[in-house]
Amino acid sequence: QVQLVESGGGLVQAGGSLRLSCAASGDIFSINDMGWFRQAPGMQRELVAIKTIDGYPVYADAVKGRFTLYRDITKNAVDLQMNSLKAEDTGAYYCAARSWGASRYDYWGQGTQVTVSS
Repeated sequence: QVQLVESGGGLVQAGGSLRLSCAASGDIFSINDMGWFRQAPGMQRELVAIKTIDGYPVYADAVKGRFTLYRDITKNAVDLQMNSLKAEDTGAYYCAARSWGASRYDYWGQGTQVTVSS
């Protein structure tokens, strides 16, 4: 089992920045992908950014050029630096991890709220 704990959400004005952090514990050697998803009210959960152990980060089109994913294998952590935030970035942000060979993300954090005021 893997446990994911997020931190860093909050309220920010449009154009501002936030940094989300996620720390993994437990069976960390079972993890391949780690990254972030988000869910706005009334919307489906969507991918924000993910990274495999040995690959490049993959970003949703809506956040390219504004968000940067940092994954530290040695610390079992993944951070999301969010700049130039927009009102449409508002939502619950979830850290997620996918085990080797899994077809879907099988570990999730509890979520952290990001609210961007316009």
